[in-house]
Amino acid sequence: MNRIEGLFKAKRKNVLSVFYTAGFPSLHDTVLIAQQLEKSGVDLIEIGIPFSDPIADGPTIQQSNKVALGNGMTVKLLLEQVREIRKTVSLPIILMGYLNPVLQYGLEKFCTEASASGVDGLILPDMPMEEYASEYKSLMDSLNLYCTFLISPTTSESRIRNIDEVSSGFIYAVSSSSTTGAKSDFTNEQTTYFNKLKSLPLKNPFLIGFGISTHDAFSTACQYGSGAIVGSAFINLLRESKDLTVDIPAFVQSLRM
Repeated sequence: MNRIEGLFKAKRKNVLSVFYTAGFPSLHDTVLIAQQLEKSGVDLIEIGIPFSDPIADGPTIQQSNKVALGNGMTVKLLLEQVREIRKTVSLPIILMGYLNPVLQYGLEKFCTEASASGVDGLILPDMPMEEYASEYKSLMDSLNLYCTFLISPTTSESRIRNIDEVSSGFIYAVSSSSTTGAKSDFTNEQTTYFNKLKSLPLKNPFLIGFGISTHDAFSTACQYGSGAIVGSAFINLLRESKDLTVDIPAFVQSLRM
């Protein structure tokens, strides 16, 4: 069974997924961070593939991409690091990033090596859903790699249903039509959108991302979806941390409380 499927079979609420950029803050921190996240009680890990032009991301994640690339992070090294992570970490691992580096590496090669390394799923937000369905889904299915797509408040109900049909594991519900970044409370417009998703007969659970940075935001997201994804707030923590083995558990505990 794919680990993502196993997670949502066992746990349908209060799922905490944490995103961080591979090779940040230091080139070889990728493995240590994953180990600490599992020890801290996180449910799902999303590791970002650094890219030089992360246009959907706010300044925090953009900066982490720049630092990681400057540190020497590559797709090949990331896959080697995932293989190392798998020696000690059993959590589901998703690689998230832009399509360009994957195509440069070779999509079939990337998927094959990712699966062999212990990756459970991919999130490639700029991959057209239709292209995935016609060109790549059979390959990923054969490798037991799940593929998750994003929806936003402007996504039509018909497209949400189509995305639900082709996605595996869960749907990534972007909380607002903006770039990534820690924000304050959800607006009435956002909660209306979350309620709409909650009311739809979707086959996949959904996790809410973009703007989740506090216990209150995480708890609110969990009232509507199966859980939430924390990214920029965790990147900020990594940038400022003097001791990841102390600060990561404290950060996760502050979200869970």
